[in-house]
Amino acid sequence: MTIEVKVPVLPESVADATVATWHKKPGDFVKRDENLVDIETDKVMLEVPAPHDGILKEIVKAAGSVVKGEQVIALFEEGKAPAATAKSQPAPAKSEAAPAKAAAPAAAPQTSAAPKEFIPGPATRRAVAAGMSYTAVAPPKGPRTEERVPMTRLRQRIAERLLSAQHNAAILTTFNEVNLKAISELRAKYKDEFFEKHGVKLGFMSFFVKAAVEALKRFPSVNASIDGNDVIYHNYFDIGVAVSTERGLVVPIIRDVENMSLAQIESAIMDYSKKARDNKLTVEDMSGGTFTVSNGGVFGSLLSTPIINPPQSAILGMHKIEDRPVVEDGQIVIRPMMYLAMSYDHRIIDGKESVSFLKTIKEALEYPAKLLLDI
Repeated sequence: MTIEVKVPVLPESVADATVATWHKKPGDFVKRDENLVDIETDKVMLEVPAPHDGILKEIVKAAGSVVKGEQVIALFEEGKAPAATAKSQPAPAKSEAAPAKAAAPAAAPQTSAAPKEFIPGPATRRAVAAGMSYTAVAPPKGPRTEERVPMTRLRQRIAERLLSAQHNAAILTTFNEVNLKAISELRAKYKDEFFEKHGVKLGFMSFFVKAAVEALKRFPSVNASIDGNDVIYHNYFDIGVAVSTERGLVVPIIRDVENMSLAQIESAIMDYSKKARDNKLTVEDMSGGTFTVSNGGVFGSLLSTPIINPPQSAILGMHKIEDRPVVEDGQIVIRPMMYLAMSYDHRIIDGKESVSFLKTIKEALEYPAKLLLDI
């Protein structure tokens, strides 16, 4: 029986999609639930599994085609695996050896061709005139080439959102630095027990997310968003955690973080990271969010100015942890320091609020006992 393979139903916010990669070709036998093709939207990558055991009969929409929800992209023939081909017959016995061919005459020794004369061009002559050794000037190389590759839908969407954020918001960035000695010692002391009990590693991100929520409680405008001429104040805390993938940056949302423990936050981050790597994130996973935390430090970034994720009004940027000399009680000591950056929409967040918000995060991280004891 021939079955039509269709594009999955797309979310209301997604108008169309692109056929990204076919993993099977016509004539291939496929088992039920094996992935036939990846469908890329501007938010997520969708997999289309085989409906039954059978053969991919025909590809209707090739890779690169723009398609809509429930549009037919292939025809599939349900059935069992084709019978194995008969074993090849034994090779016939060799006939009597044919007379050996006359040995080919030995090839004449080849001599290296005389090198072509290298005639220096204007750049070479200028270099020599400037005092460079003639032999230090490389001969001209082959032709320079370029390759034009269409942007993926996700990359297009990222570009649109970032450009929109800069055009439609009054973005400013404020900076501070945080001493992570207390958290580093806490992690080193309890990391084994934490992992044994909860099954996840105790990272830095959960502390930052927890500290951000405490600061958001004190400064509601940072957790708000603009809708036309109105300001919407959210009485919940859904934190986006930026995750880098091969396809680009995605921001899944951890919801109701104010009710979560460090272990629950770490578990949520780990689950989202795995789903991002496997292209399993859904539109719902990345919808909403009232504030975002982004960690450029995992790539070695020492300082940056993160861009707001609309319609949110602020974003916290983490950076590389680096041992630096600081002054404590009049003494120069070495501490694990991190620069923090907070970009915010100046239309609803004043400078005083932004500075105070970032200072609140700094204090919560430098004195984690207060953070954990909610004082």
